[in-house]
Amino acid sequence: MSTAVWPAGGADEAAAPRLTVSRAARAVPTEDELIAGCLQGRQLAQKQLYDQYAARMMAVCLRYAQTTFEAEDVLQEGFLTVFRTLGSFRRECPLEYWIRRVMVNAALRQHRRNAPLVAVSDAEYPPALASPEFTLSNYGFQELLELVQELAPRYRMVFNLYALEGYNHREIGELMGISEGTSKSQYSRARAILQTKLERLSAPPRHDTR
Repeated sequence: MSTAVWPAGGADEAAAPRLTVSRAARAVPTEDELIAGCLQGRQLAQKQLYDQYAARMMAVCLRYAQTTFEAEDVLQEGFLTVFRTLGSFRRECPLEYWIRRVMVNAALRQHRRNAPLVAVSDAEYPPALASPEFTLSNYGFQELLELVQELAPRYRMVFNLYALEGYNHREIGELMGISEGTSKSQYSRARAILQTKLERLSAPPRHDTR
């Protein structure tokens, strides 16, 4: 693993470089200072950038991955890309927004690598579409995360890209190499699956009266 990345809680402290940081250097750097330091190859700036955004980006990666290990792989690949391509950041949007896009692209690359290994039968999923009034806003993040992670990879990717990242179906089709109609169908199917799962969770327990 490149020394440019410090994985949260997973770095070997014995192997990590020891840094002597002055009191002045401990001040929270601005976004411009972080970018400048990273572009100069300063490890402290790279670490500070990682520490500032890693938790939020891990939350993004978890939505695209089926397991925490997969999410950590996406996070690592994403930050390596961030440090390698930071010079292309034109500051037309907040840095966090740009890093988020990098993470989504890393998740897409992982999906393309793993997609040939995953076989899914459409018969496993309900053919009905989710009702128009069905909304996810009434449920907690952790509850939804666990259900989204249970979706088949293709449904999970389309759902996240459309519902959470704001891509339209034409853009999703281009990103995933599928048709716009397929993207729409898979998004509708994903919502139907989530609705079914959430209804089951919300249903009162049945008591055996025998």
